[in-house]
Amino acid sequence: MSTTTTTTTPPAPSVKTFDLTYTFADRSAGVSHISLDLPPRSRTLLIGANGAGKTTLLRLLAGKRMAPHGTISVGGVDPFTDGLEGVTYLGLEWVLNAIVRTDIGVDELLRSVGGDYYTERRDELVSVLDIDTAWRMHAVSDGERRRVQLAMGLIRPWTVLLLDEITVDLDVWSRAQFLGFLRRETEQRDCTVVYATHILDNLAGWPTHLVHMHLGTVKAWGEADEMLKAAEEEAEKRKDELSLIGATPGNSRLGMLVMRWLRDDLQARGPRSQHQRGPEGWSYRAGGLGGYGFEPKMPSDM
Repeated sequence: MSTTTTTTTPPAPSVKTFDLTYTFADRSAGVSHISLDLPPRSRTLLIGANGAGKTTLLRLLAGKRMAPHGTISVGGVDPFTDGLEGVTYLGLEWVLNAIVRTDIGVDELLRSVGGDYYTERRDELVSVLDIDTAWRMHAVSDGERRRVQLAMGLIRPWTVLLLDEITVDLDVWSRAQFLGFLRRETEQRDCTVVYATHILDNLAGWPTHLVHMHLGTVKAWGEADEMLKAAEEEAEKRKDELSLIGATPGNSRLGMLVMRWLRDDLQARGPRSQHQRGPEGWSYRAGGLGGYGFEPKMPSDM
């Protein structure tokens, strides 16, 4: 008697939201009516001013907060109720992990997160991020410490990577090499990146998709090439406004688009005090600083 073994192909690592709305405990708005459909192997930039809702959205996608049922699907599952195998979230609590400021060696830290098992990825990340494995973590600069943290977070292969402004301490060269690594990952493996950042250096041609956030909503999203082409056509009509937003023709198309978005958002928003929005830091209120994405989940405040 023969038996047939059936293998199940994991769902493609897409990121989808369906009219997602989230409020904080005091009933102030977190995010409102967000619908996205980011395909596998995409590299998405979340763009928006401070307080636009980027961190809140990323933490909901990572399952750190419980969203209303049926409003989020990451790789085909609900990130809070079903758990997320292969999803890596690197945000503020990961950056503040206290262990990376103690007198401990780089080799020990990399070994603790699977460096001896994923040797090829470990060696590639050490090379890409220009890490000296002889470093002692209490004696390195903030930029060097951040390189080690990135290597720690990415040694284990991931299918969905959620990044919340975690390259701010890297120099221009190191950041360019890191972005190149992420690009190769999405081109060579079935994986997806969502990256919130204010730093646009060396990002021309990197994102496949853009998401423009404002006051907890998504004002626009789509394929980067299409949005940049539309922005370029619009810029031709508004050349006289370039000086008003501090842009010059030498800036990248992406940089000029983001400058215009933020300028228009500020004008539309007016004083921050007139909006009943909770600070995005509230996304981190309950316990568990540190943990490289494994801090305790929090139930909904809704």
